[in-house]
Amino acid sequence: MADLITDVAVIGAGLSGLACARSLQARGVDFLLIEASDRPGGRVRTDTLDGFRLDRGFQVYLTAYPEASRVLDHRALDLRAFEPGSMVAARGALHRLMDPWRRPLSILDGALARVGSLQDKLRVASLRADARAGTPADRYAHPEGQAIDELRQRGFSRGMIDSFFRPFFGGIFFDPDLRTSTRMMRFVFRMFAQGDAAVPALGMEQIPAQLAAALPGDRVHCGAAAESITHAGLALRDGRRVAARAVVIATPSAEARRLLGLPPGRPWRSVTNLCYALDGPPPVTEPILILDGDGHGPVTTLAFMSAVSPSYAPPGAALASASVLGVPEATDAELDAAARAQMAGWFPGQALHRWRLLRVTRIRQALPDQTPPWYTEPQWPARVRPGAPAVYRAGDCCDTASIDGALVAGRRAAEHALHDLGLSGARSP
Repeated sequence: MADLITDVAVIGAGLSGLACARSLQARGVDFLLIEASDRPGGRVRTDTLDGFRLDRGFQVYLTAYPEASRVLDHRALDLRAFEPGSMVAARGALHRLMDPWRRPLSILDGALARVGSLQDKLRVASLRADARAGTPADRYAHPEGQAIDELRQRGFSRGMIDSFFRPFFGGIFFDPDLRTSTRMMRFVFRMFAQGDAAVPALGMEQIPAQLAAALPGDRVHCGAAAESITHAGLALRDGRRVAARAVVIATPSAEARRLLGLPPGRPWRSVTNLCYALDGPPPVTEPILILDGDGHGPVTTLAFMSAVSPSYAPPGAALASASVLGVPEATDAELDAAARAQMAGWFPGQALHRWRLLRVTRIRQALPDQTPPWYTEPQWPARVRPGAPAVYRAGDCCDTASIDGALVAGRRAAEHALHDLGLSGARSP
């Protein structure tokens, strides 16, 4: 006999599972959202430590995301934007590279910046125009390759690739070799060109919290791990049984494959995040991303989060978030020392020894590996198993590996389940 009964059981209360549950709720379909951890959010988390708000790794929200813009209330999130551009730390100086369409007064600074050539910067304009053309779906019309190959084919110099694109796109995809799909690169570049990179004033977890707040509390079960999919629904690790007509797996791919009895799939991209507390203002007080243009590492990107949103730090203090690609074998102390030595070259005269290390977070499953074929061959169809219960797949490994892709995949899985249950005549492809 089942302990819980529902129409659709959704495993995983990350962004994709929350979006799925939201779509089911909108159609009046009963659901249960099963989450193994202590609260919804998945990989989008914010912790509070000594008055600082620490996101689980450096994360940003792109305001041009089409699905997210439809689903989320931007005003309620109180989004705080980064400057549209970056500072590149190279050859002992910080060089400003801004989006001249939104910061036209920065054109001269960008032209004179010792990052790439003038021809490189004109090629950036061409890439931007191509990425903005048409609709987001038009990226499928272009042959899929690796980002590094497209950048080379467009004529970008090695210096421009290594000083700007490698830390910029590498820091987004956690891919220092830039092997990520060109379709993903174009999608992300389009989003940056059409909107802002931002964070909610109170941290990235406000995004899943907003989605979860709209769901009935008794339909969200945290601290409940799925053990297996049964002929009648789900078996939970605590021994309870869930009877369901359909099951949506909205977990990371490794857990999804375990539940489906499949061997391991693609590897994950990993990242390590170091958070520092500063007494007083940071060396850079504007809300801008700093890139490692020298490639000496270990830090690839640095952001002073309290310059973006003051709520990230207590009054009179500042918060720095440094990202290191991969999960180094070095101890926390060794990694901290190497990061400080590197950043000391970016900020001469700054007393980096006074920065207090708050936390080192090693995220082994930060982002799906998006090397081609990624969009050429769908990683997961929304419906993966017919029958009773029918099984569907969601998650950011089913679309663009992004906040937007997670939301799209969750909605799509719900639409397929609704259609198969005879509750809706429409579904996304």
